[in-house]
Amino acid sequence: MYVCICNAIRETELRDAARRCKGSVEDIYIALGRPPQCRQCLEEAEEIIDEENSGSGLALYAAA
Repeated sequence: MYVCICNAIRETELRDAARRCKGSVEDIYIALGRPPQCRQCLEEAEEIIDEENSGSGLALYAAA
């Protein structure tokens, strides 16, 4: 599933980046080389990143 349409960032890619990079949503987007554009995805992206940082995203990621 795409989380960010403007930058074509998929949920799996965002989860992988969240495990590798620490920081804000914007920091992780920049680490991916794709800074936020319209910013409509940031709330959902932040939830996904928070899941990964808390460790609860591993089960969701495996199910995807």
